[in-house]
Amino acid sequence: MDNKARFILAATMSSMMVAMVTLIVTWLNLGLRHDFILQWAKAYIIAWPIAAITGYAILPMARRFTDRVVARIGGAA
Repeated sequence: MDNKARFILAATMSSMMVAMVTLIVTWLNLGLRHDFILQWAKAYIIAWPIAAITGYAILPMARRFTDRVVARIGGAA
């Protein structure tokens, strides 16, 4: 996977995952109050770049790990 594809994959996956996790955690911590969207947006804006950078950095290691697990359980890697 080239760097551009790796970046797009990490950015897309982390964006969707962070959106859902921050939405749920913000709701659990604060409830549906008048500034819920603002508080959720703050959490998302802080968390997403961290998740995207982490995803980009660990993607090669995660792919190798996945290949090993799939090979051990008898699938085609």
